Amino acid sequence: MKILLSTLHAKYVHASLALPYLASACSTLPGLDFRIVEMTVNEHQDQLLSRLYAEQADVVLFSCYIWNTEFTLKLACDLKQLAPGTLIVLGGPEVSYGTFDMMVRNSAIDCIVRGEGEETCRQLLQSIAAGVPLHDIAGITYREGEEIVANPERAAIAELDGIPSPFAAGLVDLAKPLVYYETSRGCPFSCAFCMSSIGSGVRSFSMDRIKRDLQVLMESGVQTVKLADRTFNYDARRANEIWRFILDHNRGSKFHFEIAAELITDENIALLAGVPAGLFRFEIGVQSGGEETLAKVERNSSLAKLYDNIAALKERTAVTIHLDLVAGLPGETFDGFLNSVESLFALGADHIQVEPLKVLKGTQMRGIARKEAYAYSEAAPYKILHTPWLSFPEIRHIEGISRLLDQLYNSGRFAVTLGELSSGLAMSHLFAAAADHFEAEGVAANVSLSGLFGALWGFAAARLSGEKLESLRDALSFDYCLTGYPGGNIPGFFAANVEKPEKGAPVGLVSAKPGERVRYYRRRFLRDYRKKPWAEAETEVTFIYRSAPGEGLQVEVR
Repeated sequence: MKILLSTLHAKYVHASLALPYLASACSTLPGLDFRIVEMTVNEHQDQLLSRLYAEQADVVLFSCYIWNTEFTLKLACDLKQLAPGTLIVLGGPEVSYGTFDMMVRNSAIDCIVRGEGEETCRQLLQSIAAGVPLHDIAGITYREGEEIVANPERAAIAELDGIPSPFAAGLVDLAKPLVYYETSRGCPFSCAFCMSSIGSGVRSFSMDRIKRDLQVLMESGVQTVKLADRTFNYDARRANEIWRFILDHNRGSKFHFEIAAELITDENIALLAGVPAGLFRFEIGVQSGGEETLAKVERNSSLAKLYDNIAALKERTAVTIHLDLVAGLPGETFDGFLNSVESLFALGADHIQVEPLKVLKGTQMRGIARKEAYAYSEAAPYKILHTPWLSFPEIRHIEGISRLLDQLYNSGRFAVTLGELSSGLAMSHLFAAAADHFEAEGVAANVSLSGLFGALWGFAAARLSGEKLESLRDALSFDYCLTGYPGGNIPGFFAANVEKPEKGAPVGLVSAKPGERVRYYRRRFLRDYRKKPWAEAETEVTFIYRSAPGEGLQVEVR
């Protein structure tokens, strides 16, 4: 019997974690042939359908999330039309709640696996292969003739090591630029807006299992390992042991961890102080800068401790700090949101991510939303439309700020310009004003890099004049030079102040390696932006651009 495990990623670079786990859990069942097919939501539906149909599988299991469920249901419906005898099974967080309604509305679905899937799928496939009833399988909703039956819930897997490692079995695509991995399941917090709040406690794989899996990932040269643990450092000593193992055995991989900064200890900081720059990235959910707002969603943590520990990480380590906010939590107004953003700027975050609240199925937030008269989309991703504290236009404004944070701040391409623009002005208010301007001017979300520079110049020109505008032009020109050799259609703000460009490299300055192209550009600036703080003196700067096949562009500043 052929079993097809499939999912639709948001991007090609993503690799599935759920499907290899299911395949490894079921791999010892006799007479079953497993195949994993990973696709993306960006591909044409007919092409995806052709790939699925060509497999001629007896059972197709789809892994469903908020970004792919509607697309998956369309594919499942069409596949059922083409192959009526194929059993179609859904699983994943997006379909684990409201299963009766989903199966009533989608007749192509034969079964839904609720919650954790390894043990459930193993029993389900074993029963299907043997042709026996599904009555005794906990954690499924299924069709029995004309009826839809929901069996009792299944308890969480107590011993995670009982699931065979998909990494040791070679079931995970380690060639992808980003590979997911988990050392634990569950979360010590109970935030009302998060799916992790539905379970209780944290379960961990054994340290031996974790180290064996990490060894496979590092020896395979995985580019980036993203830990799927909801709170990786729930146990500070355990976190240190894993971090130390990575430092001792890593061969060039980078690691992304989701941590709770308030749980960081002095021992953690001491170890992290020795981590090379660029190796570790910490994603930290601040969520809101309002204590009362956090209390309303049962986010039980100390903001003061969280802020102090982030400051210590920034001061004493080279770890990249990624901070998250959720806009639209109870009690937070637009001004309160801006205060929350400002607190992250004050911490010197390397990356700031802002997302409007999603009222997810199964979470306590659904009850809070009903009580507080929230309006949110009925379709995934269930984004808020308005709250008692935020209007729809204000939420749209927040989304505009979020986009600009990605384009201007997180990209790192406008560091000098933002430093000049924000002089005497709170950064959060600067981004709020810029988002208003970009919206009014109709600047598209997918604007080109050159167009983004031009749009930012238009925003500055509408606010500044005289010497201040010329200082801004100078800063923006410096940032523009850092993005690449300034040739072709140069933006209007980029006034000529340069020696004649030459091919190759300046004599005695830098030499080209075989197969490498080197160009340079020399320009005078009003300040020396190479130093922090900037030196207030006219300075000549030379930009050296190196490019070689497969290596991308490298920019040096002399």
